Order: sequence, then C-alpha cells, then structure tokens
Amino acid sequence: MSTRLHWKDNFWKGFGFDGLEPEEFKKRTSAVLLAIFTVVAGLCYSLIYSFLGFSSLAFVVYTYVPVCLLNILYLRFSHQYQVFGSIQLGLIFIFPLAAQLAIGSYVDASAVILSTFLAPAGALIYASRRIARLSFYLFMVAIVGVTGWEYFFGRTETILPRGIILIFFSFNLIIVCAIIFFLLESFLQKQDELRAELRQSLHTLKIAQNQLIQSEKLASLGELTAGIAHEIQNPLNFVNNFSEVNVELLEELKEEAQAGRIDEVLTLANDLDQNLKKVIFHGNRAGTIVRGMLAHSRSGTGERQRTQLNDLADEYLRLAYQGQRANDKTFNCTLQTHFAPDLPLLNLVPQDIGRVLLNLFQNALYAVRQRQNQEPTGYTPTIWVSTDRQQGQVVVRVKDNGTGMSEAVKAKIFQPFFTTKPTGEGTGLGLSLSYDIVTKGHSGTLDVASQEGEGSEFIMKLPLS
Repeated sequence: MSTRLHWKDNFWKGFGFDGLEPEEFKKRTSAVLLAIFTVVAGLCYSLIYSFLGFSSLAFVVYTYVPVCLLNILYLRFSHQYQVFGSIQLGLIFIFPLAAQLAIGSYVDASAVILSTFLAPAGALIYASRRIARLSFYLFMVAIVGVTGWEYFFGRTETILPRGIILIFFSFNLIIVCAIIFFLLESFLQKQDELRAELRQSLHTLKIAQNQLIQSEKLASLGELTAGIAHEIQNPLNFVNNFSEVNVELLEELKEEAQAGRIDEVLTLANDLDQNLKKVIFHGNRAGTIVRGMLAHSRSGTGERQRTQLNDLADEYLRLAYQGQRANDKTFNCTLQTHFAPDLPLLNLVPQDIGRVLLNLFQNALYAVRQRQNQEPTGYTPTIWVSTDRQQGQVVVRVKDNGTGMSEAVKAKIFQPFFTTKPTGEGTGLGLSLSYDIVTKGHSGTLDVASQEGEGSEFIMKLPLS
C-alpha cells in the first residue's frame, strides 16, 4: 500500500501538483484523469470507425487523440496548468461537434449525449466557474446551430448501420451514467468530509467557548479576591475573639468549680454556651463565603437549587463593593437596597445567577467610579439594587448614576467581545455570558435602559416556576 501511494505521489509530482491545497490538487488530478480517459475513449472510437470503414469519422478522432495526448505531455514537462486547461476546454468544445458533423446526422447520433455532458462537466474542471458558465452557454448555442445546419443541409439517410448505432447508444449511456455516478459519489464523499470538518470545528469551538467562560469566571473571581478576603476576615475575627474569651471563661469556670460556687459555675457555663454559639455562627458564615467562592469558580453547568435571590444579591453586592474598595481605598459608594420581603425561593443555578449579579454590580461600580474621576466634586456615587415580584416573575433592578451609555453602545452591549473598557480591563464576555445565562439558561430576560451622562439600569426578570 505504501509503495502504491509513493508511486501516485511521484506521478502527480511530475505534473507539478505537489504543495497544492487539497481542493486544487483534487481539481487538477481530476482534469488530467479526464484527459487520459478521453484519449483512451478516442482510441476505441477511432478503431471502431476504421474497422467499419468510416474514414472521415476515424480522421476526426485520430486528430483529437494525438492533440490531447500532446497537451498532457506539455503539462507534464512545462507544469503550465492554465494553458493545458484552455487547450482541453477547446478540444472538448470543438471535437464532439466536428465528429457529429462528420457522421452527417447530429440528432440521430447517440454520442451527442456523451459530448453534451462532457462539455459543461469538463469546463467546470478545466476553467473557472465564470469561464465554465460562458463555455456552457456557447456550447448550447453551438448545438442549436448544428441542429439547424443538419435540418437544412444535412444528410437524410443514416450512414451507420442500425446495430452499430444501438451499440454506441448503449455504450455512451453507460459512460454518462458511470461519470454521473462517480461525480455524485465524489460529491457525497466531499459532503461527508465537510460534515466531519464541521463537527470537528464545532467541537473545537465548544472547547474554546468553555475555556473563554472559565477564563471569564476566573477573571471575575480575581476581582472578587480582595472583597472575599475582607468579608471572610470579619467572621474569622469574631471566631478568634470569642475563642480567646472562651479560654478565659474556662479558666474562671475551673476556679469557681474548685471553690464549690455552683451558681458562678452555671453563669460562666451559660456565657460559654452563648460564645460557642457565636463561634459556630461566624464559622458557618466563613464557610458560606468559601463555598460561594468555590461554586463561582467551578466548571460545568451546575444544578438548579431552591435559592433565596435576596440573599444571593446581598452577598455578591457586598463582595463586589469590597473588591472595588480594596483596589482603591479612596473609593466610596452609597449602596441602597430594597429587597421584596415576600420573595419566594427560586429554582435556579445559584453560581450562574451569582455571576450575572456580580457582573452587573461590577459594571455599575466601574461606571460610578469613572464618573467620580471625571467629576471629583459635587458627585455622590450611588447604586440602587431592588427585587420585586410582578406577574409571575421576579424582577431584579441594578441602577447606577454613573457615566451611562450612548444609543450606539447600548445596541451592542450584549454582543460577545464588545467592551467599553480599556484594553486589559475587560474581556467583553461578561454581559454576553450573563445574557445567555438569563435568557437561555433560565428562560428570563435581561434588558438595559441608559442615558448618557446620567446612568444606567439593568433589569433582569426570572420566572417564578
């Protein structure tokens, strides 16, 4: 098998076909194979015509065969494929017509089937599509012209025996059917190859998409690090402080127990119990923050859980704000929240909706911070976050009095890779992914209302069920 492949590679290399793109290589090799096929078919036809004594027909074919063969040899030694293709196009166009005129009955000859098929098919192989289309139109005009010539000037009798005509008719139909079959098989094979390439491309795109999503998650997690550190420090301080107090209470409890003062022992035990409950409470609080951080960075789609949206929004708002404060100690922002008290638990993916909320909060904080830099006096950065229940939906509003957006920016704000932030400060994926999470992942809506220079408001609606 390897020897055969090596022989084929060397054969086509001799024609100058090495180093070509696969499509161009296939086109050129098909063109040469078609030329070789017409040479072999021409030899068969010429021998049959000579045997039957039709010298005029044999002469036409005898002329075609050496010209085509010389053209193949010209390509072999010159590697001038464009010249080779032009000559072959002319041969395919002229010689079938000449052969039928030599027969004297173009309409009655079955070879018209083969020639009419080969002319446009060969044109597509040897020339560009524009030239092939022009050649096809010219060939159709030539057929009409030759048919008219036969009507007015052609012979009335058939010069070939009926048996020979039947043989040629069957032979030509077989050749046409064979060519159509191989062309269709090649077309279907190409379709299969394209499908395989598309599947591979889709797989690659999905991998790239997952990598981009994970990069966006890690980028937002990086921005949260400072906020998480600040938030987790508070419960850890409580745990440390109460633990130290408990150590002192235990020492006192031992002393009172040894002295036999039962009332003091019970009082200290109650204090110790209260302190331990506070340690547990703040330890759980630290654990909740760590679990939220891990869930935020975790890959995968996640599972839907019954979640209190108010708590989720409050948690991520504090983390986003502390993250901004860690980057800029001078930055302060008024946070106004109004969470609906009767909000039911929602069936959602908490880490996904958490990312959406985080992205909205971070964008709002970025907008007010930018405006504060532009207007250092007389401006109070403010962000309003509210939840409400309306017509079978939960509505979350995130409003800021930052820089706002123009109509042109607002029209593209949910497009992938679109960002108004300087290079290195934004991937352009945050709002795009947020939009997909809300609309595709949770059957909700995400809209924006904005006035340039006055602020923006993002409105997220999620179904209750």
